[in-house]
Amino acid sequence: MFEDISKVLLITDMDGTFLPSSKIPGQASVAAVNDLQSRGGKFSIATGRAIQAAGQYFNSVSVNCPIIMCNGGMIYDLNNKKQIYDVFVPSYTREITAQILRDNPDVGCEVLTLDKVYVPQMTPMEAAHNVICKVDPVICDISEIPENWYKVLFAIEPEKMERLMNYVKSHNWTGVDFVRSSKEYYEILPTDISKGFALSKMREVCHMEDFTFVAMGDYNNDIEMLKAADVAICPSNAVDEVKEVCGVVLKESCEEDAAAAAVRYIYKKLDIL
Repeated sequence: MFEDISKVLLITDMDGTFLPSSKIPGQASVAAVNDLQSRGGKFSIATGRAIQAAGQYFNSVSVNCPIIMCNGGMIYDLNNKKQIYDVFVPSYTREITAQILRDNPDVGCEVLTLDKVYVPQMTPMEAAHNVICKVDPVICDISEIPENWYKVLFAIEPEKMERLMNYVKSHNWTGVDFVRSSKEYYEILPTDISKGFALSKMREVCHMEDFTFVAMGDYNNDIEMLKAADVAICPSNAVDEVKEVCGVVLKESCEEDAAAAAVRYIYKKLDIL
């Protein structure tokens, strides 16, 4: 499987995997990723974030392969600034979202399009998410948001999440998928779209069928990507469901430069000192 570093792609989730709680990439991880690329390896990210929220990191760490955005809704060529592949939630997601917000006024919400983040319902949790992602959202009524939504994110206090999830389950909405992406966030995605779907699509559209895909993740929305990869790695802080599907569970957490440990694992497999 590991034969040539030029045929290895390390693709990692951002929050909780590559990024520690400070949201500042660890120096050891940045150095390891740069070294991997200098030796001919490929590096990319797979995130639930929009381009606006992820873009702040590309000055401190480079990628040399297309990236997966919006939890699999988009494959984006950062160098040429264009989508390679994308898929949107159906138009009736607007009505579903409107009903959820109407019946749950304490739930924050944002809608991701190609070039903007729209917030139809602002709450302290949603405001905190905007700060974390360093985005300047457009606050407007849901009816004013243009078409072509990649995803909808709901933000709520962790202790209230079960109530929101039970509310959604009670309505049996079809044609979209609901995915919990962290203890505070619950998302609407297109049916059967995930980071794993996008990873498989990347192999095809980027002509990388002969590459070894090494994927890293820590939370439930990473599971399909980890299953689709040739090698699945997670940091020690990953949830149990993720650890169950990973062949490699690192001793290091996201706070301890887990990405650097993953690069060391790749080098060991390739007998690179």
